Amino acid sequence: MSIITLTTDFGLKDHSVAAVKGALYSELDEAKVVDISHLISPFNIIEAAFVIKNAYHNFPKGSVHVIGVDAEMTPENKHIAVALDGHYFVCANNGIMSLIASEIKPDKIVEINIHRALGTNFTVLDVFIKVAGHILRGGKLEVIGKPIEGLKQLKYIEPQVNSAENQIIGHVVYIDNFGNVISNIKKPFFESLVKGRNYVISARNIKFKTIYDTYSDAINFEMPVNKREEAGKKLALFNASGYLELALYKSNPKLTGSAASLLGLKVMDTITVNFLS
Repeated sequence: MSIITLTTDFGLKDHSVAAVKGALYSELDEAKVVDISHLISPFNIIEAAFVIKNAYHNFPKGSVHVIGVDAEMTPENKHIAVALDGHYFVCANNGIMSLIASEIKPDKIVEINIHRALGTNFTVLDVFIKVAGHILRGGKLEVIGKPIEGLKQLKYIEPQVNSAENQIIGHVVYIDNFGNVISNIKKPFFESLVKGRNYVISARNIKFKTIYDTYSDAINFEMPVNKREEAGKKLALFNASGYLELALYKSNPKLTGSAASLLGLKVMDTITVNFLS
């Protein structure tokens, strides 16, 4: 099956998403087109990288992932096609692939050079779709671009550890649909440093001393319902993708607030973990 995924910051109000899908089916009518997200915050490559990195590996090998976030070509923002982990990615070389490929080395990277032949000003619709169709028809990457060695790097969102190894300084990298705050601190990284010590997680003036396995583990279901601390309880856990997350139990951002709004956190804010002797 020929699968193409789409991730953009186009939103759902305008015609852009439909136009891209129409161009895809015109290019490759048997393709299966899957939306990862079109609600990425405008130009937010950190948010887009988080969403794609946690979604792409669930698709079959050979899938092509088209990324239309901060995708306009400039002298500093060339377009690339990347073979990585059995998948293909078509996007701008704006740093997003360095985040997606932070733990896996790409097998091949080419700088796309078919723009003049297409004469386009809608990159994702014209260039990226042609490249995706070429790949899914079995075409080689070298036909649509020249091989390059490296990706534009974004390194500033890696969590840092102090020299005494008693503090992790992480950052918020994503806020999900429930307003849960997701950091860049992954469970294996945390476990390599905790070494049986107690810890305090700090976000602004709020502290967490326990990391739960699931959201419901934070609730004492042995207590009568009217005495439980449920909706709105602050908690920390490692989420399904293995990232340290701060949440409110059963929060509703539109009605009662969320971890992001009540803790006053936004993307790139600091979350620290202090290990106690």
